[in-house]
Amino acid sequence: MGVQEAKQREKLAFFMLRHVTCQVATPACASATLGRMRRPAIALLVILLGLGLFASGLAWVLDTPRPPVGASRAERTYLALCATCHGVDGHGSWRSTVFLIRPGDLADPTRMRQQSDQYLMDIIKHGGAPLGRPGMPAFGSMLSDDDIRDLVAYLRTLSTPNVRASAR
Repeated sequence: MGVQEAKQREKLAFFMLRHVTCQVATPACASATLGRMRRPAIALLVILLGLGLFASGLAWVLDTPRPPVGASRAERTYLALCATCHGVDGHGSWRSTVFLIRPGDLADPTRMRQQSDQYLMDIIKHGGAPLGRPGMPAFGSMLSDDDIRDLVAYLRTLSTPNVRASAR
């Protein structure tokens, strides 16, 4: 039984070695292996390309619009820094809804009459955390006091329908 078992093991080892050698060393086996790998690689490439196109298209559609020609510095500043959360018209944007942020409605005349210019300047300059509005970032390091003052004046126009309609 020992000799026959040894012959079977030798046969099995030879077969396994031949099989492994076929997969690794011979050109015919290598091309067959590459052929089997090519299809999933192409599928992965097509999927990644499709996702990239979808993401870039979505970003293009949902991007904040550019300021109109002849827009004031304050309006350009608002569109660049504020419209992401507060929306182009001041009512809030889809981004703030997605991230469950509730920015102040800058187009609400009643609410804007209640806020002083100094309060608006402070919340823009120092952010909302010191004033109990933790979602509002600080822009004091990016904007001068004059820029903030002009931005507050522009914010006042968002809550005045007649001024906003004539500005466009």
